[in-house]
Amino acid sequence: MPTLRFHAIKETYNRVPIPVTEPERRSEIFGKNVFNEAAMRQYLTKDSFKSVMDAIENGSKIERHIADHISTGMKEWAIAKGATHYTHWFQPLTGATAEKHDAFFETMENGQAIEKFGGGQLVQQEPDASSFPNGGIRNTFEARGYTAWDPTSPAFIYGTTLCIPTVFVAYTGEALDYKTPLLRALQSIDGAATAVAKYFDKSVTKVIATLGWEQEYFLVDSALAASRPDITLAGRTLLGHSSAKGQQLDDHYFGSIPARVLNFMRHLETECMLLGIPVKTRHNEVAPNQFELAPIFEETNLAVDHNSLLMDLMHKIAEKHNFKVLFHEKPFANVNGSGKHNNWSLATNTGVNLLSPGSTPMKNLQFLTFFINTLKAVNEYEELLRASIASASNDHRLGANEAPPAIISAFIGSQLTNVLDELEKVTSGKLSPQEKTDLKLNVVGKIPEILLDNTDRNRTSPFAFTGNKFEFRAVGSTANCANPMTVLNAIVARQLIDFKAEVDVLIKDKKMKKDDAIFNVLKEYIKDSKRIRFEGDGYGEAWEKEAKKRGLSNHKTTPEALKAKVSKKTIALFEGLGIMSKVELEARHEIEVEDYALRIQIEGRILGDIARNHVIPTAIRYQNMLIENVQGLKNIYGTDFKKFSAEQMSLIEQISEHIAKINKGITDMIDARKKANKVEDAEKKAFAYCDDVKPFFQVIRYHCDKLELLVDDELWPLTKYRELLFTK
Repeated sequence: MPTLRFHAIKETYNRVPIPVTEPERRSEIFGKNVFNEAAMRQYLTKDSFKSVMDAIENGSKIERHIADHISTGMKEWAIAKGATHYTHWFQPLTGATAEKHDAFFETMENGQAIEKFGGGQLVQQEPDASSFPNGGIRNTFEARGYTAWDPTSPAFIYGTTLCIPTVFVAYTGEALDYKTPLLRALQSIDGAATAVAKYFDKSVTKVIATLGWEQEYFLVDSALAASRPDITLAGRTLLGHSSAKGQQLDDHYFGSIPARVLNFMRHLETECMLLGIPVKTRHNEVAPNQFELAPIFEETNLAVDHNSLLMDLMHKIAEKHNFKVLFHEKPFANVNGSGKHNNWSLATNTGVNLLSPGSTPMKNLQFLTFFINTLKAVNEYEELLRASIASASNDHRLGANEAPPAIISAFIGSQLTNVLDELEKVTSGKLSPQEKTDLKLNVVGKIPEILLDNTDRNRTSPFAFTGNKFEFRAVGSTANCANPMTVLNAIVARQLIDFKAEVDVLIKDKKMKKDDAIFNVLKEYIKDSKRIRFEGDGYGEAWEKEAKKRGLSNHKTTPEALKAKVSKKTIALFEGLGIMSKVELEARHEIEVEDYALRIQIEGRILGDIARNHVIPTAIRYQNMLIENVQGLKNIYGTDFKKFSAEQMSLIEQISEHIAKINKGITDMIDARKKANKVEDAEKKAFAYCDDVKPFFQVIRYHCDKLELLVDDELWPLTKYRELLFTK
């Protein structure tokens, strides 16, 4: 057994759990390596502390002389924690985080040295903007870009480096990252939601969007992963026959966590506590070797930063435990893929969740206002919402048996559907006292009771209401949450602005009372958004036909879905709210379609290499063994050899047929790739790779997987699904 596969399997079986040390109480170390409020109170002057808190709570500007005081306090805190370097930590449009480390160390004229970190170094740096995806915004000779401190997300220490969360923009001001548009969208939802919340409580001065993400992932032993070029280079298996036993027994979900994995989780959670990431839940997922962790919800910008940091942490800690973590949405065919459910809600500065029913009809009318406006926003911008979760990797998951379909719909449950049906019957214009009383007592007033045990059971819904929040399930596991959260907060902000304008007109021009005006507008919104509500199973032709009848989009591929990001409607939305300009939107669209084409190109090259350099030579080797066997039988039995070698002859023929079809598939795929590469327009190139290149993947894979079943197991070079998924 000379192949790398068997060496890897042997190495895996010799693994033992890596010991980890956990604190007695997690609360004692939570945020220990974060420059949080407690640390700022200790290391900053009173004025500096007040300035930072004003920036966090009110968005006020920090003056440069105050920044000098803040940087001094931050430096002293960091050095006391063992930090030697600092970095501006940002999220460019690569899908990963970025950082460049500089030492606190500075020399002086007299040959002496000091630790230096000034306000200018805290507030701004200048990375090369042309070295990151920019969608044509920057020419190489106009390479300057800026990273600028985001005080709303606290600095933290990882290893010996002080990491300062920052935005990343071109020198002309266009956003080149995920954080900048998100911050603008959060500012929009704050203003819009606060204005509407004041209908119900004048003391509300701020509304924050909250996010609780759920991160799904696979763990594969690092030796097994290294034996697979596709996992190493593409993060997923491009071929491989299904294991006889997969997830069909449902024996992995919520099962006992393997010892090696549990120690990885314990190590990860300790690091998360130190960095202030409030992880709370861990469990086995449905597929073998698939797991999930989830935190307590946080303010959206901070939650996005924490998820990006967590994914970095997971890669590093997995290596220490001899694992490779796979975030790809579909690393293994025919088993469940991985998502990153985004649980979203709105909370006021008075401590009220605006998507949670209350104890009075007025509080429930507030709940219905934000609930119905969210549904209306999803209905109006379902194509944009679909585009926000589009990627080459998520295409493999959307519409698979365990995941939401590519059609965006909202699930709210039968009880809330009945409530909306009742509200739809409200009389237009002013409500009679009897109607208003009946409405408040028997419809609005009873919402908390009906939601008491109205937990969501539809696991296939892309966008579901789950009691006190909406869960955007279609987000992929590799995604930066900022992308879908920017869109969701933007569309709800736009909708709330329009809602308030309509209500105010009824109050002013029609002389309606506030409650009457709100009920009248909500009634129309319920009618308008009926098409987006769907309570059934999201799979199959029946729903696709129904969705088409309703006028809902069904964009099954990323190039098709991404068109919505540069539509006139989207440009008007983002420019109107001041979140992104047309130039920024078009640049991002170009970056995303280029990324799609490159990923398909890379996967095609990997698949061709594996098929021709691993699969075919192995199949020929086994075929030669069969030929030798047949020749030996002929030498022994003469003309009677055929009745003793029928199976061998059949195998020889089958192997030849599969080899021929693999070779033809690769040749045709390469020809299609060459044609696609000549296309200059980025969007057209993405479509060429999607429509003309990618279909060959399945053809090549089918015949490679058939050969895996025919060839002697001892000869097969690629680690098999049964080993990747069931080796603990």
